[in-house]
Amino acid sequence: MAGVLVAFIALPGVGSAGLTARDAANNFENMDSALKTTPPSEKTVMYDANGKQIATFFDKYRESVRLDQVAPIMRQAMVDIEDSRFYKHGALDLKGTIRALASNVESEQTQGGSTLTQQYVKNLLVDQATTEQEYKEVTAPTVGRKLRELRYALDIEQHMTKDQILEGYLNVAYFSAGAYGIQAAAKRYFSVPASKLSLGQAALLAGVTQNPTLYDPIRNPKEARKRRDIVLYRMAQLGDISKAQADAEAAKPILLNRTDPVGGCESSKAPYFCEYVKYDMLDILSNGKYWSMTPKEQETVVNKLNRGGYTIRTTLDMKAQNAVDRALRGNVAPAGNRVGAEAMVEPGTGRIKAIGLSKRFGAGKGRTTINLPADSHHGGGTGVSAGSTFKTFTLAAALDEGIPVSTTINSPQTTTVGGFQPCKYTGTINGVKYKNQMAGGGTWTLHNAGDSEAGNFDLKTATWHSVNTFYAQLEKRVGVCDAVAMAKAFGMKRGNGEDIAPVPSQVLGSNDIDMVHLAAAYAGFAARGKYCSPLSVTQVIDSDGKQLKLPKQDCHQAVDQAVADKVNSILKGVLTKGTAAGRSIGRPAAGKTGTCEEFTCAVFAGFTPNMAAATAYWDYRGPWQYKVYGVYGADTPGAMWQQSMESALAGKPAPDFNTPSRDFGDTTSVPKVKGMKVAAARAKLLGADLKVQVASGSVDSDQPKGTVVSTSPDAGTEVPPGTTVILYISSGKKAGGGGNGRGNGNGQGYPGWPPPGN
Repeated sequence: MAGVLVAFIALPGVGSAGLTARDAANNFENMDSALKTTPPSEKTVMYDANGKQIATFFDKYRESVRLDQVAPIMRQAMVDIEDSRFYKHGALDLKGTIRALASNVESEQTQGGSTLTQQYVKNLLVDQATTEQEYKEVTAPTVGRKLRELRYALDIEQHMTKDQILEGYLNVAYFSAGAYGIQAAAKRYFSVPASKLSLGQAALLAGVTQNPTLYDPIRNPKEARKRRDIVLYRMAQLGDISKAQADAEAAKPILLNRTDPVGGCESSKAPYFCEYVKYDMLDILSNGKYWSMTPKEQETVVNKLNRGGYTIRTTLDMKAQNAVDRALRGNVAPAGNRVGAEAMVEPGTGRIKAIGLSKRFGAGKGRTTINLPADSHHGGGTGVSAGSTFKTFTLAAALDEGIPVSTTINSPQTTTVGGFQPCKYTGTINGVKYKNQMAGGGTWTLHNAGDSEAGNFDLKTATWHSVNTFYAQLEKRVGVCDAVAMAKAFGMKRGNGEDIAPVPSQVLGSNDIDMVHLAAAYAGFAARGKYCSPLSVTQVIDSDGKQLKLPKQDCHQAVDQAVADKVNSILKGVLTKGTAAGRSIGRPAAGKTGTCEEFTCAVFAGFTPNMAAATAYWDYRGPWQYKVYGVYGADTPGAMWQQSMESALAGKPAPDFNTPSRDFGDTTSVPKVKGMKVAAARAKLLGADLKVQVASGSVDSDQPKGTVVSTSPDAGTEVPPGTTVILYISSGKKAGGGGNGRGNGNGQGYPGWPPPGN
């Protein structure tokens, strides 16, 4: 019957085409009637580790609700104005269909079909359109479109109840001002849920859907009020409210209490962390193929994120994030060209707790949308030079290969080291591409940086004072390939995604890296050598309540626990006796400074057993063009690290690091015995596994007679166990004293690859 009706009413010319009404009816019946009626596009919501919302993603602001979550007066208003016979007519309202076909087919009108079911169909088709061409097809004022909508509507009426259709329509309809669905509209205009809508509010919203542009209550309040009143008096005409109620509501002006929808990371309290998660999600939704896709394919994945209604659970700790933001912006002016970046990672899990940048996120002057603390695959750049934070990996490789801590190397201000062996490498060095070819090797001339020293050093003291010339020689003994392999075992890669370039200067941080992966690597040492790749997403649930399968996280033992414990014990001294002295945080902690070549940047990476963080400071316009002269790793980066860690860990347990379980040929520190009697001093030195010799004669000093004036080596000097310490004893006669100084210098690069310094 429907087909015959369409043939005679909508297609009066079928006879002239040699067709009969029966042909038209058959064709109509044979049309595809299967329309996907799954829930419409839904916003994606991101939560922190405590379940608090931190961001939303959408291209259509919508929150789908059940029909029983919509105020009854709202349901009634919509039915009364759009399809008053909705609950009375069957699969097809013949009277309404005839009227709609007569007035709409081949016209420029944009109103929907004559029934709620047909309007539901049209809105579904519009919502499912993902391209401009698809949108044009489902909104074109043609006979074909109207027939398809009618055919779909008939099928839907056979498979869905009236309440289900009404619920679907209320959730898919557009209410203007970016609000899709009744719940979004209620919040958008009145800041209440759909269940709390009043009569006047319901009448206003019910009237908007006929022409969302014309009846937008924000832009066109006069037209919206006229339309609201039409709805009110239609409801009174149908007996669903009294005329007195309609009069009372019509006398009231439109009163809005707007909540403007905001989405994306720009509105988040943790925008840079949000950006990191966003790119992880795009990778998850594309099965790890996002970065190998064409731009058009990537756009499809982005649409999937914005429209899929996903619930994303993340690792974000807002206490840590707030600590990071305060520390960064307290040390680096947000509006300036120099930036401070930081990432915090939990040892043993790889969970990213915070990602921050001193600059505000967003478009406009003084802001940026580049996720500078992260790598290029997470919205960042290519990273910054690692500086001497990379010495830690060569230190770990040396200990792992059995090189004793007490190994002493003469380390002058300037040195040339030759005979470095090349390694197999795939990647780019100075614009030259390698594909599983030998790269690196050769001879390297370098200097010590301004905040280090020259002289004889062992693995401890060279690390504490970040001696470049020592580490160049140590790297030669370890082997560049093994040193790079250790860095890769702790997840290190270049900020552009390529492998670490195996050039000799890598030990001084010539590879550009990002703060997230640097923090994760140091978290691996904090976890006694257990490295876990950075993790930002813990759970993703789709709109149907189904959990998505997440990529398997890489967690492995990168180095023996004892080796990691020894690295940690040495790095503790950096904060108490070395280049970062004064950056302690009131609990057991370890770290390493890094000052980039020619002051292009400064870096600091440090950790406790339960938190690791990496900071960097540079000019984001270009570190080689705009340098940060006079700034070392312990300065601005160290201050950012110190302040953020103190605040983030406040109130949390303060465990100490494990004592190494085996002997690494360590050194021992000469105890302070000045002022002691000889017997007491001897006992203390013997207890430190040192030998004792008393110098012949006595020394004029203001110390009491018979007490120790000084020792050789000096107190605090690191020496091999069994070293003889000479005691100088006071004669009791007063005398003067002296002092000593420190050397300094500048770094010099590996040929063709400028390395950073300390």
